[in-house]
Amino acid sequence: MCGKMTIEVRKGAEVIGQYGFDRDKEIIIGRGKKADIVLPALDVSRRHARIVPGDNCFELEDLSRNGIGFGHHRVIDKATLPWASSIEIGPYTVILGQVDIAPEGNTSALGLQILNRLIEHVDLSSIDRQSSALRPRVEAALERIASEAGVSDPSEMERLVKELADEALGLGPLEPLLADPSVTEIMVVDRHTIFVERAGRLERTRCCFTSEKAIRTAIDRILAPLGRRIDESSPMVDARLADGSRVNAVIPPLALRGACVTIRKFPPNSLSIEDLIAFGSLTRPMADLLIHAVQSRANIVISGGTGSGKTTLLNVLSQAIPRGERIVTIEDAAELRLPQPHVVPLESRPPNPEGRGEVTIRDLVRNALRMRPDRIVVGECRGGEALDMLQAMNTGHDGSLTTTHANSPIEAISRLETLCLMAGLDLPSRAIREQISQAVDLIVQQTRFADGARRITAIAEVSGIEDGQVRLNDIFCYTNPRTQSNQGKFLATGWLPTCLGEASDTLAIIAEEVA
Repeated sequence: MCGKMTIEVRKGAEVIGQYGFDRDKEIIIGRGKKADIVLPALDVSRRHARIVPGDNCFELEDLSRNGIGFGHHRVIDKATLPWASSIEIGPYTVILGQVDIAPEGNTSALGLQILNRLIEHVDLSSIDRQSSALRPRVEAALERIASEAGVSDPSEMERLVKELADEALGLGPLEPLLADPSVTEIMVVDRHTIFVERAGRLERTRCCFTSEKAIRTAIDRILAPLGRRIDESSPMVDARLADGSRVNAVIPPLALRGACVTIRKFPPNSLSIEDLIAFGSLTRPMADLLIHAVQSRANIVISGGTGSGKTTLLNVLSQAIPRGERIVTIEDAAELRLPQPHVVPLESRPPNPEGRGEVTIRDLVRNALRMRPDRIVVGECRGGEALDMLQAMNTGHDGSLTTTHANSPIEAISRLETLCLMAGLDLPSRAIREQISQAVDLIVQQTRFADGARRITAIAEVSGIEDGQVRLNDIFCYTNPRTQSNQGKFLATGWLPTCLGEASDTLAIIAEEVA
C-alpha cells in the first residue's frame, strides 16, 4: 500500500499531537510507554486500541476495559470504519485520516518545520500582510531556511516557498484556487481534503493545509476585517472576502473532521443576460420576457436548489431596473453588484458573542419600507421576512425581486406559505395564499443539471386563486427527454402573461415562438 496515514489527537478543542505512519504499519494507542501513540490519562488502558489500515478504511479493535466511542455508539470488540473517522478514547478525540503522497501540491512535514522556524524569527501577527514589500522578504527568509533544511532542487524550492508564503501571509492553499478563474466554488472538507467546482462539476485537488491550526488561521484572517469571530461558543459563521465571495465556516465540535470551509467565489465581472443566452441557460424570447417583466415592475420570485444559479440570475435581472430608480438590496452576505447609480446595499448582522446586536433580514426588510425605495431586492427569503416582502409587494413596492429554495414553481408557492407561517402571526393558510396570489407575478425556476449546466426550466405566472389553491400557468418550460446527450428543449406553452400590461412586443414574441 502506498501513502501515509495521519492521526490527530485532540483534548477538547486543542490539538495536542499529530502523527504520520506508513499504511502498512499496525498502530497501538494507549497509556503504556510502548504504545505508538501515548495518551497519558487514567481512564486510558496501557493498550487501549489497535488500528490496522486498509485501502479505503481501517479496522479498529478495542483492547481496553473502558471502551472506545464512535459517534453516539461504543465500539464492540472490532469495527471497520472509513478514513477520517473520529473516535473517543478517554478524554481524547482521535481523528484518523489518510493522505496519498502526491508529487506536487502538498506541503510536507518538512514544509511545516520550515514554517515553524520562520514563525520563531518573525511575529506574523504583528505585521501588515497587505504590504507589497513584505512578501519578497518572507520568501527570501523561507528560501534561506529551506536551504538550511536540505532542500536543493530548484523546482521543489520554488513550490515550497510559494506555498509557505501563501500560508504565512494569506489563506494558504486556498490562494491559488481563489486566483483560478475556472474555479467557482472551494470546499475544504478537512485539512487534508479540498474539493473545487469547475464547470459545474466537483473535483478533488492535491492541495492541503499543513495543520488544523493553519485552517483556523485562514478563517480568522477572513473574519478579522469584518469584526466577526468563530469559537466553541459560536462554531458557525458566514462571511465574505474582499471581492464579495461568500464564505461559510464550521469548526469543531460541530465539524467532526476538523474545520470546514465553503467559499462561493464572486465572479470578477458580472454576467449579463447575453452571457446566460450564450451559456444555454435560456432563449432569446425568455430573456426578452424577463427583461420586460422587470421593466414593467412585475414582482418576481426566483426559485431553485443550492448552487443552481439563483443569485446570478437575480443579479442579471436586477441590472434591467431603470437607472433613475432607488433600489434597496438586502442580503445575508452582500453579493449583488448593480450598475445603477442609486443603490442602497444592506447586509444583515449576526449577534455578538453576548447574543446581542443581531439584525435580521426581516428587520432590514421592515426598515427598507421607511427608506422610500422604488424597488426592494432581497437576496433570499428563508424566514418570516417572506411575509413582510409580500406585504411590501402589495402596498406599492411593485417590481421587487427575491429568491427562495424550491424545486418547482408549485413548490415555491408552498415554500413561501411555510416561510410566512414562520413570521409568528396566526394567519389562516387561505389568507397567506391570497397574499401570495396578489403579490407575486412571476416565478422563475432555476435548475442545476447533472452535467453541471444551469438552466431556467420554467417561467410561470401566478394567476390567482382557484379552489383555495394558488393557480400557476407556465409561460415557458424546459423539456428534458432523458436522452444520452441529456439535452432538453425550451418550449413556449402559448400562455400570454397578463402582468406585462401593454408590453405588446414581448407578447408578440411569445406568440411567434408558439407558432
